[in-house]
Amino acid sequence: MSVALRMALDRDRDVALGTIATAGTALVVALVAASAETPARGLHLASAWPFLLAGLLSPGAAQILVTVAIRESGSSRVSMIFGTAPLVSVTIALVVLGEPASAPLIAGAVLIVAGGVLLARERERPAHLNRLGLVFAFAGATLFAIRDNLVRHLAVGTTPVPPAVAAAAALLGGTVLIAVWAREGIGRRWLPFLPAGVLFGASYVALFEAYYRGRVTVVAPLVAIESLVGVALSALLLRESELVGKRLLVAVGLIVAGGALIGAFR
Repeated sequence: MSVALRMALDRDRDVALGTIATAGTALVVALVAASAETPARGLHLASAWPFLLAGLLSPGAAQILVTVAIRESGSSRVSMIFGTAPLVSVTIALVVLGEPASAPLIAGAVLIVAGGVLLARERERPAHLNRLGLVFAFAGATLFAIRDNLVRHLAVGTTPVPPAVAAAAALLGGTVLIAVWAREGIGRRWLPFLPAGVLFGASYVALFEAYYRGRVTVVAPLVAIESLVGVALSALLLRESELVGKRLLVAVGLIVAGGALIGAFR
């Protein structure tokens, strides 16, 4: 999604248009998935309102931040920042929930911070890179982490809402918020953003299916692999504009390793 969105923003740099087009297309994909699972699992729309509210955080506010970040800093660096989400998740657990600290958690945090330091000291960065975009990306990753914990909390409760319906509800809430902010209509300018939206919708449904089946500590580090995939695809498809070098590869490796440690030993 990050790479497809970057390629679309290269054609049209309108953040409002890109955000609503991506989220709106993703909502359609989630609705299709929800309709496919309805015969087996039902809809239970009356119980879906908590997921609707969760969608205001992500993809609502988070997707706005992510689109701005990708436009300003590129898909490879932003994808790497996404890998810090497990650090945010465990920080929330330590500070808010009072979970105990341990050596593996501290080691994982150190690895993630080391990856961030490498990124900050990167010398051969693209001319277009704006460090403020990385701040927006981290804010988006923070909202991802909060959303992940909230969805898992709802999923392990007594909610009868099926995963795809929950994903569609979250996307609906987020899309409404984005539409109010963007004030953009449907038109041909949406077309470059359709691939990003389809990928985003499919990933969102898969994410909800995962959180209905596995703990945040298991799923979140797996999701953090998107950092490696995002950097690799950026190097392959956007080689001239992204300038992916050895330092960036080492940095993303440290961040993913740190997220894996946190997930394995939390």
